Amino acid sequence: MRAVRFSGVGRPLTVEDVEALRPGPGEVLLDVAAAGVCGTELHFLDGLLTPARTPITLGHEVAGVVAALGEGVDGVAVGDRVAVHYLHACHRCRWCTAGDDHLCDAPLGFLAFATDGGFAEQVAVPASSVVPVPEGVDLPTAATLCCSGTTALHAVAVAEVRSGADAVVYGVGGVGLALVQVLREAGARVVAVGRSRAKLELARELGAGVTVDASCTDVAAAVREATDGRGADVVFELVGTKETGVAALAALGKRGTLVYVGYSADRVEVDPLAMVVPEQRIVTSVGNRRAELVAALDLAARGRLVTSVTTHPLADAARVLEDLRAGRVVGRAVLVP
Repeated sequence: MRAVRFSGVGRPLTVEDVEALRPGPGEVLLDVAAAGVCGTELHFLDGLLTPARTPITLGHEVAGVVAALGEGVDGVAVGDRVAVHYLHACHRCRWCTAGDDHLCDAPLGFLAFATDGGFAEQVAVPASSVVPVPEGVDLPTAATLCCSGTTALHAVAVAEVRSGADAVVYGVGGVGLALVQVLREAGARVVAVGRSRAKLELARELGAGVTVDASCTDVAAAVREATDGRGADVVFELVGTKETGVAALAALGKRGTLVYVGYSADRVEVDPLAMVVPEQRIVTSVGNRRAELVAALDLAARGRLVTSVTTHPLADAARVLEDLRAGRVVGRAVLVP
């Protein structure tokens, strides 16, 4: 079986023949149809994130067809089209029982972080982690929704966005473009900020009322102009650099919420007084719940969450990641076996 393997920072990705998989008790074996290429893989390559072991197969956004069932599996059948919730929750700890399975204390697995991911011909995962893909949603699109669409839904829930809110999406990669659409569904007025004309044009097509080119515009001033001087009710920070963090804070209005979704090695200084007086807050949003994957797939099936997807062979993994780093991927890219 072919798989894209990561062996450590500074070492090239390799496509290797690895041992064929068999599903264990409670697991299903999937023939991978597509696996999304995400900025998280770049964080592994750069050493910002470290997987639990190396070598490891990358790819945490996976959709495919059930090829075999392990002992004790029911509710899933061979031939089912499914997407995978990448953090395989235990469904027993205090976080899981409270509905926050993305914060599980004892996960059964974690694709590409602790267990082998989906940049491969097959992957074995707990049956409890798979979600049926509705008719009308192709598997490459479903794969991307496992992270971008679900992360967007979770961030909007964390921010408690209300209809009529002025919301800024700072960064229009895969998650940002999904956020534009989820915010549109929530009734927000969306300002999309980025540095790529093509991505900003796509953001406008998907529902952004205003777009701001951060490469040549004062972002905070542009946001205040777009909000009649009030500033934003919520800013989703998807880049995570010092520069973007400063601009995001400056774009907030009274009782505005800055939501950190993206991150880097940078640090951002905060002036408490400047935030206390207008009663602003900073929150963070990580990953997504399994229920949010179900919701994202439903939105896609109803045509309310659209993803522009390009497909590439496993052998091109390194090149596609460099394209992502350089900002050349508009929408989402997936690898197919």
